[in-house]
Amino acid sequence: MVLDRLQQLTMQVSASAPPPHPLDPLTTTEIESAVDIVRKEHGKLNFNGVTLYEPRKEQMMAWLANPEGTPRPTRTADVVVIAPGGKIYDGIVDLNAKKIIQWKHTPGVQPLITMEDLQEVEHIVRKDPKVIEQCGILGIPPHDMDKVYCDPWTIGYDERFGTDVRLQQALMYYRPHVDDSQYTYPLDFCPIYNAETKQIIHIDVPPVRRPLSKAPPNNYHPESVEKEGGYRTDIKPIHITQPEGVSFNVNGRSIDWQNWNIHVGFNYREGLVLNNITYNDKGNVRPVFYRLSLAEMVVPYGNPDHPHQRKHAFDLGEYGGGYMTNSLSLGCDCKGAIHYMDAAFVNRAGASTIVKNAICIHEEDAGILYKHTDFRDESMIVTRGRKLILSHIFTAANYEYCVYWIFHQDGTVQLDIKLTGILNTYAMNPGEDTHGWGTEVYPGVNAHNHQHLFCLRVDANVDGPHNTVFQVDATQGPGEVGSVENKYGNAFYAKKTKFTTPLEAMSDYDGSTSRTWEIANTNKLNPYSKKPVSYKLVSREVPGLLPKEGGLVWKRAGFARHAVHVTKYSDDQVHPAGRHVPQTSGEPSQGLPQWIAQAGPNSSIDNTDVVLWHTFGLTHFPTPEDYPIMPAEPMTVLLRPRNFFTRNPVLDVPPSYARTPSQAAAGTAACGCSNSKKNSPDGSSVLV
Repeated sequence: MVLDRLQQLTMQVSASAPPPHPLDPLTTTEIESAVDIVRKEHGKLNFNGVTLYEPRKEQMMAWLANPEGTPRPTRTADVVVIAPGGKIYDGIVDLNAKKIIQWKHTPGVQPLITMEDLQEVEHIVRKDPKVIEQCGILGIPPHDMDKVYCDPWTIGYDERFGTDVRLQQALMYYRPHVDDSQYTYPLDFCPIYNAETKQIIHIDVPPVRRPLSKAPPNNYHPESVEKEGGYRTDIKPIHITQPEGVSFNVNGRSIDWQNWNIHVGFNYREGLVLNNITYNDKGNVRPVFYRLSLAEMVVPYGNPDHPHQRKHAFDLGEYGGGYMTNSLSLGCDCKGAIHYMDAAFVNRAGASTIVKNAICIHEEDAGILYKHTDFRDESMIVTRGRKLILSHIFTAANYEYCVYWIFHQDGTVQLDIKLTGILNTYAMNPGEDTHGWGTEVYPGVNAHNHQHLFCLRVDANVDGPHNTVFQVDATQGPGEVGSVENKYGNAFYAKKTKFTTPLEAMSDYDGSTSRTWEIANTNKLNPYSKKPVSYKLVSREVPGLLPKEGGLVWKRAGFARHAVHVTKYSDDQVHPAGRHVPQTSGEPSQGLPQWIAQAGPNSSIDNTDVVLWHTFGLTHFPTPEDYPIMPAEPMTVLLRPRNFFTRNPVLDVPPSYARTPSQAAAGTAACGCSNSKKNSPDGSSVLV
C-alpha cells in the first residue's frame, strides 16, 4: 500500500511537471527512450553519443518571441552508433512521436573516442606478447607488466591505416609504485590498437632505443611532498560566505542575475553551452548572443620525428569535453555558495549515466567596479563589483582544462580557461640532443613543444539577428609631422574594416594595432555616439598555428589557420573541425574550410545572421617549473559592449562608499548604500 501511494505521488508530480525548455539537455529518461526507439528498429548497437538535437534556430526564435502562441519545438535526439562490423550510423529521433526521422550510414569516418574506448586499451597492451617483448628490451621484466600503463589517444591520422578501421595509439609509461607519476617513466615505443577486434595490430619502434630511466620518482602527492620538506604552514584560511544567500535565481536551467538571463546547456562534446543570452536594459530586454560555446580545440606537438606527427589532439572533437568532465567538489574546485548542475550521457550499452556536479555556478567579488576621487577635497565614490561564474573542468588524459564563463554587471562576457595537469612526456637518453623540439624537464623526461588552440563559437544576436563584423585597428592619423592635418604627429583613430564576405573575414591578430573585432548591428545606432550598437571581441593571447601550410595538422585543423572566421548562420554548422573528427585526413579539410567553400568565399555576410569563430590559446615551451604537475596557466577572452548603452550601465550598483563635494565641504556624513557599517574618513558612521 505504501509503495502504491508513492507511485501515485510520483505519477502526479510527473504529470504536473512543466515540459523541459527546448534547449535543456536530454534527461536520463529521454536518453533511454531514444535508445529504445533505435534498438526496436535496428537491433543491438554500440552507442557513441545520444544528445539533444537542438531545435532549428528559426523555429526556436519564434517560440522564444511568443512561447504561449507558438508551438513548442519538438524534443529530438541526435544519435551516433557503431554497428557490428564497425559501421557508423547517424540518426535523429523524434522523442515526442517516438520514431526515427533520419537514419544514415556514414562510411569512411570514425566518431569520437569515448572513455569506455580509452579504458579498455591498457588491459590489452599488458597482455600482448609483442608489447611484453618491447618492455623487456627496455628493462621491464614480464612479471612487472602490471606496472605498465598507457594513455590511449586516437591515432589522429596515419596514412598507413586510413579511416575505415577504428584505431587508437597507446602512449606508453612505467609506474614503479601505484602512487608514482607514470609520466616520469615514458617508454619509447607506441602500439596501435584496433578497437573493433580489440587487438594490437602494430607497434611503432624508434631507430634509437631509450631504455627505462633510472631516475628516482618525481611525484606531487602528499607523501612525496612531506618527504621533500612538507607543506607551507603560514597559510591562513579564507572563508567565502553569503549569509543572505546568492543574488542569482535558477529556474530550471535558466539563470537570472544582475540584468542577465542565460540558459545553461551541456552536451557530451562541447561541454557547457550558453543560449539565449539577454540583458535587461532598464526594462528593455535586449538580445546579445543566441549561443556561446567552446566548439573545438587542437593541441599540435612540435616534434617532427615519426610517430610524433600523430600527436595533435582535438580534445573536444575526438574525445568530448562533456564526456571527460569532472564531478566538482565544494572547497576544491569551487568555493562559496554553489549551485550545481548534473550532466547526463549515454554509455556504450545504451544506458544513461550521470556526472554529478558537472557544472558549478557561483558568485565572486570582482574588485573595483568603478571609482573616482576628487583631488581637491577628497570627495570620492567607489563601487565594488561582483561576477557570476559558470564553470566545468574536464580531464583529457594528462591535461586538465578549467573552463569559466564569467558574466559581469556592466554587460561584459568573459571566457577564462586555465590549463593544468601534467605535461605529455617522452623518453630520452642521458645527454640526448632534443634538437629544440622539447625540453628535458627531469632526467630522462623530454617534454615536447606544443600549442593549445581553442575555437570559440559566437552565434551573435546583438540587438537582433542581423549583424555585421568589423575589424578594428588603432591607426596613426594621416599626414606627416608638420603637415596641416597632423602638425604635431599625434593623431590616431580606430580604423574599422567591414567584413562583407567570408574571405575578407579570414583575419589574424595584430598586437601592434591592438586589433579587436566588433559584432555590430548597423541597423541600430547609439543616440549619442551615432555609432552602431555592438559587442567587441578583445583577445590578446592569439598565437598563429605553427604547423606549416599543407602539413597534416594544417589540413585537419582548418579552423585554426586564422584568428577569426565569419560565416553566415547554418543550423548544422556547429563543429569547426567537422562532425566526426578522429582519423580525418584533412583532404578535404572538414568543418570551416568546407563550409566556406560550399557557401562561396565571396558570399555575403553583411547585415545578416552571422557566426564568428575565434581561435585563441597559447604556445607552450615546457620548463622544469611545469613538472611534475603544472601550475595553472590562465588565458582570457572578453566580449564587451561598445555603443550598446547610453551611459555606464552599472551606476545603479550600490556604492561601497560615496561622499560628494558638498558633503566634504560641509563635513557631513557620506552616503552608504549597502548593509554594513564602518567609519568614513571624517570619523562618522556610514553604511557601506
